[in-house]
Amino acid sequence: MIRRNGKHQQRSVDPDHSAASSKVSTFAALQIHNYRLYFAGQFISNSGTWMQRIAQDWLVLEITGSPLAVGITTALQFLPMLLFGLFGGLLADRYNKRNLLLFTQAVMGLLAAALAALTLSGHIEVWHIYAIAAGLGMVTVIDNPARQVFVNEMVPTRLLRNAVSLNAGTFQMARLVGPAIAGMLIAAVGSGWAFAINAVTFIATIAALLAMDTSKLTPSQPAPREKGQLREGIRYVAARPQLMWLIILVGLIGTFGYNFAIILSAYAKNVFHSDADVFGWLNSAMAIGSVAGALLAARRATVGMSFMYLTCGAFSVMLLVLGFTPWLLPFAGLLIITGFVSVTFNTTANATVQLSADPQMRGRVMSIYMLVFTGGTPIGGPVVGAITDAWGAPTAIILCGAACVISTIACGLLSAHQSGVSIRSQFTLPAWLTKRIRHAGRHEATAGTGTDGTVDQQQPDAAHDVAPNRSAPKTRKEASDD
Repeated sequence: MIRRNGKHQQRSVDPDHSAASSKVSTFAALQIHNYRLYFAGQFISNSGTWMQRIAQDWLVLEITGSPLAVGITTALQFLPMLLFGLFGGLLADRYNKRNLLLFTQAVMGLLAAALAALTLSGHIEVWHIYAIAAGLGMVTVIDNPARQVFVNEMVPTRLLRNAVSLNAGTFQMARLVGPAIAGMLIAAVGSGWAFAINAVTFIATIAALLAMDTSKLTPSQPAPREKGQLREGIRYVAARPQLMWLIILVGLIGTFGYNFAIILSAYAKNVFHSDADVFGWLNSAMAIGSVAGALLAARRATVGMSFMYLTCGAFSVMLLVLGFTPWLLPFAGLLIITGFVSVTFNTTANATVQLSADPQMRGRVMSIYMLVFTGGTPIGGPVVGAITDAWGAPTAIILCGAACVISTIACGLLSAHQSGVSIRSQFTLPAWLTKRIRHAGRHEATAGTGTDGTVDQQQPDAAHDVAPNRSAPKTRKEASDD
């Protein structure tokens, strides 16, 4: 609940919010035929993508021996989103999302095949990896907003949160499978085969898109070509403080918090003195919690803003805890919790931003969201890599956690202040606890009732929470007045 100027008002960011969070079936969106095809194709393709990501980072670390080089690879892959992300959202608003995805998935498959050919032939060099990473980044500029908004065309609005959460779930399930397979493949036959398998997996997504029943899709009206459309998207977000600060928070967390490719590879190699298989298992451990978080988020049809800020704060604190944990098994266990709160925040923020945007603005709004989420990586990646090189992975993750904690508190306070919203709890208490509180309240009300059944009018002052002194005896004048 929120209070604005002493009156109760509905929250502007989430039009579907209600005082009590309604729930839906965990897999409700899978009842939709087109989404079911999309879900299956995404799981297969994302598994291959995670295999390539792990193999790519490990290969760079093997060639150079430098976490900074891993950070540069990550930065190159996400730099195009920072530079051109808004144009990708504009394309998603103007053109057919399904056709855009058919194009982007085909190009990504070709880039993966090129990386596989160079590696398996023994001609791979670091600059090859850099170039292909940058190429993937350019394609992602179009792919990300189109993929995010395409979900709206497959499912009805009431199932959008569920579908977004299931998308995160399939991404994290792939993260559970892909790194583990990649670690074993790298140890057995080298990184090249992981790249080759990833190239093949893109066929699954393309086949799913081609097999869809287009008559059951509900495409939004394409945005007409007009001047100033990019500025219009920015103004749209800036005019909504809760939406704006949520997107800014996502950008800060993306910059400082989501650098696990750099940190976990350094932990595996330099802290735990292990090989690629441990690196893969650490990613899989985080994915276990991420899958659980995504499935739990899928059951929530509505969420409050405080829920998102709390989960973001929990993720930030977990980074600090990980930095002070030098033992492998406890570290892996904590990664499960970290993955849980991370994905819970990410999925709820994603769905809230989509539901808050008008259909014709959704592509541009989501491009801003993805720009700040992934566009901060070219800044954070090299910085975190340099800190890891200089002072080690534990120091790097502690500093990242501290930055995320500060960001969460600052964005939460600024959002509340600019929206005129007081900071109050928005969580639904468990039924048994609500019943106990009501029961206690009835007892308290009974205690304030006189012997004749009338209610004692001398109640605590609601404005000041201070009870008047009832034990003082009345003066003679007061008694006569009575």
